[in-house]
Amino acid sequence: MSQALVPLMVLLPLLGAATALILGRHLRAQMAVSTIVLAAVAVIAATLLAEVDGADAGIVVAVGAWPPPFGIVLVVDRLSAIMIIISALMLLGVLVYAVGQGIADQHRETPVSIFHPAYLILSAGVFNAFIAGDLFNLYVGFEILLSASYVLLTLGGTGERIRAGVTYIIVSLVSSLFFLSAIALIYGATGTANIAQLSVRLAELPQDIQLILHLLLLIAFGIKAAVFPLSFWLPDSYPTAPAPVTAVFAGLLTKVGVYAIIRTETVVFPESDLSTLFLVVGALTMAIGILGALTQADIKRLLSFTLVSHIGYMIFGIGLTSVAGLAATIYYVVHHISVQTTLFLTTGLIERFGGSTSITRLGGLRGASALLAVLFFVPALNLGGIPPFSGFLGKVGLFIAGADAANRDTVTETLGTSMTGPDWLIWVVIAVGAATSLITLYALTRFWNLAFWRPRSELEGYRSHLIDSVQEAPGATIVETRTTPVAMLAATTAMVALTVALTVFAGPLFELADRAAENLRDPGTYVSLVFPEGVPR
Repeated sequence: MSQALVPLMVLLPLLGAATALILGRHLRAQMAVSTIVLAAVAVIAATLLAEVDGADAGIVVAVGAWPPPFGIVLVVDRLSAIMIIISALMLLGVLVYAVGQGIADQHRETPVSIFHPAYLILSAGVFNAFIAGDLFNLYVGFEILLSASYVLLTLGGTGERIRAGVTYIIVSLVSSLFFLSAIALIYGATGTANIAQLSVRLAELPQDIQLILHLLLLIAFGIKAAVFPLSFWLPDSYPTAPAPVTAVFAGLLTKVGVYAIIRTETVVFPESDLSTLFLVVGALTMAIGILGALTQADIKRLLSFTLVSHIGYMIFGIGLTSVAGLAATIYYVVHHISVQTTLFLTTGLIERFGGSTSITRLGGLRGASALLAVLFFVPALNLGGIPPFSGFLGKVGLFIAGADAANRDTVTETLGTSMTGPDWLIWVVIAVGAATSLITLYALTRFWNLAFWRPRSELEGYRSHLIDSVQEAPGATIVETRTTPVAMLAATTAMVALTVALTVFAGPLFELADRAAENLRDPGTYVSLVFPEGVPR
């Protein structure tokens, strides 16, 4: 029974997209189809997570009854199930928000006949990437979600969105070219694209060949995850889209790249020696991203830069290559998906109430909506790492894992590197991470103070050192204030509640993440799951 549920996580969104396209003239029916499909996927993911966690095993489905490695294999383990359930909940919450916005605005920004089919296709691509058991199917998942994202990013057809869409398309094509080239070279060298089989066969190749193939995959996934210096495209691409689209992109799409990096490091190249590279890149991603955020007047661009900077925490956790580091990374990924999505949804509400997203044009929002002030303030504190929120717990988990790795007598065993430097480098990354957290809090509270507490009457001619160093977003404009439907407020409130729940249930969630990390640190667990009778030679 459980095996029959696995393909449904991809098939249901695809069938839902086809149904929504057929129902293009029936708006309510389209909305109902999209909502039911994503709710069903969330229930299926929860069911599968309970099964794989309770049985301490995973679920493998050979599509078309073709045994691996000859056919497509879908694999659900703890990590896959965790990623799918949080993604489904985010997609469902954003969908409710988008429906409310569309009804209020007569679907100007999210045309129903286009938005819902594209949204479900993007969902199918995300879910397919999380359960792909071979590199080529992972590539297909990426291409499905990217094809849909091109459509969603350019909804409305404005010049600004078309320009951002062109940049996004070019960068995505370059990433896909690296990924496809890596797959071709890996297949040529090993004769397979099955991830479990590659775990064995790649280890038999010469070290220099392994390094080339490894770096090709990391470049492809690094672009998708927006890792420095491959993150230059993101701050100019995401903020131009409608609020629901930006929220999904910011919350989910980069995490698909992070997920692929985790699989690469723990299964495809489990014995790699790139920990020092991960630590350096993680620190630079944190630092460059948050310094960019400090200079932004527009909250959408500010959040886009913080998105880049907080990817650095995940890269740091992966670079530790320990169970504690991976467990903290998994928890932090779940936290960041929910908090970043929520903040972009709240930004959409701010634009409706204030007519702008720039701190130079906003004021008095606390008086306009006390609820909105709370909805922004709570996830802002969370992202900034204020205790006891999940952002604080995730960062502390990463820092403790880093300190344990740095202080361990056998650093070589933990990091796969020599004793010459990685221990002090870890302390440097921890320091950068702590500073990044504080600067994130400063940038977000600066916006909150000016937008919510400053009286609107003081906007004209207002001068302050808080905004002297910030710059406006290219093409920033003031739009008319609009009514805010109950559905948008309800969806955002539910998302904020979910971010708080990650704090309330942090203990069980960390335990689940720890069990997932235990599986990841032993690539043999994944290999034996796909090939219970041994890997064919």
